Amino acid sequence: MQIVQLIGLVGFLALVLGSLSVRNLQFAFIVKTVIGWAVIAGVIYLVVINKDRILDQFQTIAASSGLTEPAQVTAGETVRIRLSPDGHFWARATVNGVERRMLIDSGATVSAISQATAEAAGIDYTRGMPVQVSTANGTIDARRAKAERVAVGSVSTEDLTVFVAPNFGDLDVIGMNFLSRLKSWRVEGNVLILEPNSNPDLT
Repeated sequence: MQIVQLIGLVGFLALVLGSLSVRNLQFAFIVKTVIGWAVIAGVIYLVVINKDRILDQFQTIAASSGLTEPAQVTAGETVRIRLSPDGHFWARATVNGVERRMLIDSGATVSAISQATAEAAGIDYTRGMPVQVSTANGTIDARRAKAERVAVGSVSTEDLTVFVAPNFGDLDVIGMNFLSRLKSWRVEGNVLILEPNSNPDLT
């Protein structure tokens, strides 16, 4: 999708340059115009690839200003996560103390983290058992590893199995092996509610 957008921008730029050439404008003005459109294209590209982070920042600012409800709220031991505009539940979580924005996916049997997250969290996955993981983009090779502690607000668990693969990109996913350790998890309206299990043997 991003490539298509860039091609569209380049095509539009070419039309503009063609129009300028027909009008026999000075070369310096044409160069300035090219640079200007290149900067605009670069800004648009950066916005597209960082849209999730930008949206998250806007939501944080809006919540802190009282314009909207916070995306994630901890009340006692219960964590409430509001549905994101993209139709998914995104959690502010930590993996071995490293903070990440993680997708909560009940369709994922095992939680999965990116190579960058694994390295930042000090997880040695290179010696882990090779596994194949089915994703929306097909089957990819990954390694099985262990996260010492994964927490979403006040809800946490220890020794959680995670799959690590470079092909995950920068996506980190909380799967059913985390959710199944909770006392309960449910969706009410547009809010995901997580309640921790009080039995320490299940963490």
